[in-house]
Amino acid sequence: MERRNFLKQAIVTAAGTALLPGAVSGRSFWEEQQPLLIDTKIQGRTFSHFWSKCVGAGRAGEVFRPGSTWLEQLQFTKKLCGFEYCRFHGIFHDDMSVYQGGVYNWLRVDDLINRILKTGMKPFVELSFFPKEMAGGTSTAFWWKANVSPPADFSKWAQLVTNFTKHCIEKFGQSEVSTWYFEVWNEPNQKAMWDGSKSQYFAMYKATAQAIKAVSPALKVGGPATSNFVGDGRFDGEAEDKSKVLSGSTEDLDSLPWKGVWIQDFLDYCKREQAPVDFISTHPYPTDFPYNNSKGRTRGADATLKDLQWLRATVDKSGYPKAEIHLTEWGTSSSGRDAMHDALPPAAYIIKANVDSIGLADSLSYWSFTDCGEEGMGGQAFSGGFGLLNYQGIAKPSFHAYRMLHTLGDELLYNKDGIIVTRHKSTQKLTTLVYNYPAALKTAPPFGAADTVDNTLKLGEPRNFTFKLMNTNKDARFNVEILDRENGNALYALKQAGNPDQLSGDQLKTMQQMAMAVKEEQVLSSNVGVLLISKILQPWDVMLIDETA
Repeated sequence: MERRNFLKQAIVTAAGTALLPGAVSGRSFWEEQQPLLIDTKIQGRTFSHFWSKCVGAGRAGEVFRPGSTWLEQLQFTKKLCGFEYCRFHGIFHDDMSVYQGGVYNWLRVDDLINRILKTGMKPFVELSFFPKEMAGGTSTAFWWKANVSPPADFSKWAQLVTNFTKHCIEKFGQSEVSTWYFEVWNEPNQKAMWDGSKSQYFAMYKATAQAIKAVSPALKVGGPATSNFVGDGRFDGEAEDKSKVLSGSTEDLDSLPWKGVWIQDFLDYCKREQAPVDFISTHPYPTDFPYNNSKGRTRGADATLKDLQWLRATVDKSGYPKAEIHLTEWGTSSSGRDAMHDALPPAAYIIKANVDSIGLADSLSYWSFTDCGEEGMGGQAFSGGFGLLNYQGIAKPSFHAYRMLHTLGDELLYNKDGIIVTRHKSTQKLTTLVYNYPAALKTAPPFGAADTVDNTLKLGEPRNFTFKLMNTNKDARFNVEILDRENGNALYALKQAGNPDQLSGDQLKTMQQMAMAVKEEQVLSSNVGVLLISKILQPWDVMLIDETA
């Protein structure tokens, strides 16, 4: 579905008057309230769309399920949100049949990678989990029993990685594979994901990285792929010490010394052991809990910014200052049963957290693009799953956040107080994002059930955004999209349909259309190159102003 084919309310006017309230006492509105002036001809700051670099995708084997819309949803997400890489768990899991009886088999891996490449994306390869014949014990993760027990030594594992790397180059070519990323494991600090010690993980990382580089020094490898930041010392030792978990109110969280898990120790170890590190990865969810822990707390609204600042400073002063920074999982929470994931508030938060963090990372990968994943999510149409799209391919407000972020230009002209103005270097056209993230909510959108969502939606006050874009192209046409409680909000559309337990084929098609139906208007700049915008946005509303002609 093309973005311009959304259900829309189009109003074409001159000088932006479609967004202006009526004149008061014969005087124009800007005589009542002086607008903010933003010069669009200033020298911009070049920046990268690090939010579009990568997106999560569940586990490798999901693409092969009969009747799965996984690939179709990935193509749709790629087309409208522009993601470049796709990250997934379990490329060496038993259902991929890569290692049996000492024999390597890459048929299913090749099929998966070929499907991803055909979408125009590339794999961000997470090297996990152990084939059963290599595991050092019986510990498993997830319902699909990912083997997480490290063996006594990593020689067979290193040989697996060597053969996999050689095969990828033979199959897909050196130039192609050199653009991929190879990440060692997933959240090894969590016992559920790694039934071993910190030192064991470091040893496996070294063996893995050396195996990859021995095949081709041009390939990019990194880690430690640890879970969300912590404000205490629970992960300072070889394994998690839950007695060090700090308790207290949500208000106490900002005062804690938040830091990435194992990051400093990992960098020191690799430097000491001369292990290669092309990138650092971790998962800065803005909570103090992993997975579906309802007793956890949500951190401050600027938690992601602070975490990335800490990480950037830590890498800069390490022995690997040129290492890229890839945050390979992120979202409002790491729970697959969080009703907030389906609702409106995360859209404004996603935009705020990303634009606040420009220049601090090479990727901030949302987990994940679809609810087709299998990490304990429910069977309802909307069950709090991670996805930008639900199981049936219905877009959530968070999908629109990434679609709108992707629309931004590559030169930053203004970024303050909920207004981001950008210019496209190749066309000189302008794209602006405006969002109302309520000051009353001092945290990221809170984890919880439907009543938490309802209470969150009630927070905050409307904001009047009034500004002039100066020195625009004369008589330029701008398309204005508004994401709010009634437009582009799948939950609202479902409620209007009576919250049916099941959707018929026609109902599903209508729901998919309504979920994409942001409100649209059109405005023109004046014949002297001024675009005046004056719009009252309710709490959580997002507005995209995109120059089209």
